Amino acid sequence: MDIKDTARPLDGAGVSAFLRSLPAKPLLLGLGEARHFVGELGELRNEIFRHLVEHEGYRSFTIESDCLMGLVVDDHIATGAGTLDDVMERGFSHGFGASPANRELVRWMRAYNEDHDEKLRFFGFDGPLEYWAASPRQALTALHALLDGPLPCTLETLDTLLGPDDRWTNEATVMDPSQSIGQSAEAQRLRLLADDLVALLDTQAPRLSAADRERAALYGRTAVGLLRYHHWLADASPERWTRLSALRDAMMAANLRAVAEQGPALVFASNLHLQRNKSLMSFGDQALEWWSAGAIAETHLGDRYAFLASALGTVGDDIPSPDTVEGLLSTLPWDHSLIDARRLAEAIREPVLRISHDFAYFPLNPAQLDMIDGVVFLKQAVRLG
Repeated sequence: MDIKDTARPLDGAGVSAFLRSLPAKPLLLGLGEARHFVGELGELRNEIFRHLVEHEGYRSFTIESDCLMGLVVDDHIATGAGTLDDVMERGFSHGFGASPANRELVRWMRAYNEDHDEKLRFFGFDGPLEYWAASPRQALTALHALLDGPLPCTLETLDTLLGPDDRWTNEATVMDPSQSIGQSAEAQRLRLLADDLVALLDTQAPRLSAADRERAALYGRTAVGLLRYHHWLADASPERWTRLSALRDAMMAANLRAVAEQGPALVFASNLHLQRNKSLMSFGDQALEWWSAGAIAETHLGDRYAFLASALGTVGDDIPSPDTVEGLLSTLPWDHSLIDARRLAEAIREPVLRISHDFAYFPLNPAQLDMIDGVVFLKQAVRLG
């Protein structure tokens, strides 16, 4: 089989044909990034999302960004609240607000909502964390405010137990667990109170509006997730970084399941978070291994989860070897291609794993093509952030 027989140019018709080839219409369609901040990939993502909205009934978009900050963007596209500059500054984490493609996406989603009765939604699905983590204050106090008495504690009690936020956000905890307060007496009590507040939410769900239930559930799982993460930041055992990595992806997966409840959504994140297989990472003298958010989400959604990985050909002076998957795909006649990954696995013979000079690029693993539904391939990427 010629690899050209496994591929087609990437356009709206190709995306629709890909969806028709799946066993079921996905509630979550993952589009992975082989590398963050690739300008062309962001633009292609916007084109794909517009096609999904206009022709396939998609109404939600979610990105690997802080789930609480994402509320700022969702409010803006729903009501016009805030200026676009302010929304890009306050509505994204990880530097993603500086992306021109993300800015254009938010502008288009707001314009669409102004002209249509059926509204689009925007979600961040990462936790409020990098390797360090945010204070659980916002999530805990916002959840508390949505509940009715009698409550297990007052806001004053929460404030006292939380203390100054810089105790929680101390970046030195990444390398020095002794600087974390995640296993302090105050943190332990906050974990119990968070559990009580989440349990109380279930008992009060009938009195809350659908919008308030959705936000309260987000605040609850974020508060619980952050307190768990901080607990393991304070741990000095060899399992520390494996557990932290796994907890982050589990938080992502919980948020993705909530997004899926809103109907079909396009998910944009690193290939490593959306993949079905385990994530592997060298960390000092340790080899970390944990299940990705995509793998966890699929256990709940089954074939209602689909994953398109992305791959890049030439990036600057980094040219893939002809015997790698990216090298073989570079022979395709189109600048942007959509490939059936499982048919590709049958068509290629003994490809080798690409060794990229770009440390931020994660090559396609030829041994894992059968874990991917499709590949979005860019023959050349020239605009990197």
